[in-house]
Amino acid sequence: MSEDGNPKLEASQKEEKLGGAVPDVRAADGGSLNGEDILALQDLDPALNMKMHLVNNAIDEIGWTPYHMKLFFLNGFGYAVDSLILLLQSVIATPAFTEFGKHGYDKALNISVYVGMLTGALFWGVSADIIGRRYAFNISLLICSLSAIIAGGMPNWPSLGFFIACVGFGGGGNLILDTTVFLEYLPGNKQWALTLMAAWWGLGQAITGFIAWGFLVPEQWNCSSVDTCTRDNNMGWRYVMFTAGALVFVMSILRVTVIRLLETPKYLLCMGEDAKVVETLQFIAAKYNRPCSLTVDKLESCGVVTSAHSGKGGFSVGETLIHLRGLFTTRKISISTLMIWLSWTMVGLAYPLFYVFLPSYLAARGAVLDVSTFISWRDYALTNVSSIFGPVLAGWMCNLPILGRRYTMLIGALMTAAFFFAYTAVRTEAQQVGFSCAIGFCLNVYYGTLYAYTPEVLPSAHRATGNGVAVACNRIMGILSAVIATYSDTSTSAPIFICGALLVAMGIVAALFPFEPYGRRSS
Repeated sequence: MSEDGNPKLEASQKEEKLGGAVPDVRAADGGSLNGEDILALQDLDPALNMKMHLVNNAIDEIGWTPYHMKLFFLNGFGYAVDSLILLLQSVIATPAFTEFGKHGYDKALNISVYVGMLTGALFWGVSADIIGRRYAFNISLLICSLSAIIAGGMPNWPSLGFFIACVGFGGGGNLILDTTVFLEYLPGNKQWALTLMAAWWGLGQAITGFIAWGFLVPEQWNCSSVDTCTRDNNMGWRYVMFTAGALVFVMSILRVTVIRLLETPKYLLCMGEDAKVVETLQFIAAKYNRPCSLTVDKLESCGVVTSAHSGKGGFSVGETLIHLRGLFTTRKISISTLMIWLSWTMVGLAYPLFYVFLPSYLAARGAVLDVSTFISWRDYALTNVSSIFGPVLAGWMCNLPILGRRYTMLIGALMTAAFFFAYTAVRTEAQQVGFSCAIGFCLNVYYGTLYAYTPEVLPSAHRATGNGVAVACNRIMGILSAVIATYSDTSTSAPIFICGALLVAMGIVAALFPFEPYGRRSS
């Protein structure tokens, strides 16, 4: 649609730019591929809009291939790693602090990982828009894995905190790159798979739970007293780091060997590399015996792309500002960008703060939750396994015309809020496990859809930057939650209800998002 909502005007503008009628590209089944792009003419760069429309037609014409399936799994590794490392520091914090953090700050690892993920989200987000998706995609996971392995061998609390921050830095760009790369290859009718891919997030959480369950329970690897705790009798948390780091290292190697990632066609298009765009898509089409009618002449007939970059290349303040300004090119895109960042900020505060305050709140009201270490880690693993299935449901819901992405997020947020409020009535361990599983499931209906929605509605030229800032907002709130927990009264009910209210607000904001991606293609 054009900004005034006139589809005929949009069509005539397209024809004018192409010097005639827009070619009616057909898929193998005879269906027209001239679908509507999410941002339509919002970008204010007519040449880029016309070219993006043709590239989307070509991607739809090629359709889903084994290449996309490989991306689903290998990009899913990044999703899993992000959640894995976010929980990793929390499960090793207590035994590591017992060993050598006697006079340190007990929330240091929590803050370290969030600081690392904050800087990583910004760095990898901006760099992916400037130097390309492919390099960041291949490097970030390797940094994460090596830092995790090294962290397991650290001799003191400050050095452990530093390498946990490095783990966060490497993993901080994964969510941004995984969604961006996968989306920029997806046919329009398969964009719901981006929401489904968030199931890997829950799998990463579950893997962390099982690793912790295996290494943090045996007495021979875990000391119980600060006075007698040494490296020799407290190797459990180190084994957790070594195992998780080795697993991530294998994933990073698979990314490079199983699929030799080609630079995404939409990034190349934004950089003015029309010939490389056609070469990439024609290569995929030829490899999997699919049609692709896109040619360099068709792209060049649309004009020259001028708004995506400065033309100088490389990192610079000016180049970064171009990508930030690109997120506010029109009033509608500006509102969308700010509402997305607000949503990430709210969920970044509500979720960790809830779990920070909850144990003290329940204990103050007579909840009996004293269980063995074995039972604690078993329950932790069960809760994380339940979160795998939230995005599976969300992937189905967001592809229903009556719901789309926005109302799927609304339902997920309201369901989570309901269980948040109900959780305050927990008095037994069985109730605690049940409500934790329910919250993990429902929250990932919202979270998984938000992860997918964010890159879907951002302009391609500035997608990774906008996504990086969104994730950074989330990480800032994670840091604040640790500080708030240190200096606040954790037995009062106010924070619990504030968190629930934030979830309701998140659902309302989602329902009011300006763009609905259902039935449309990312721009």
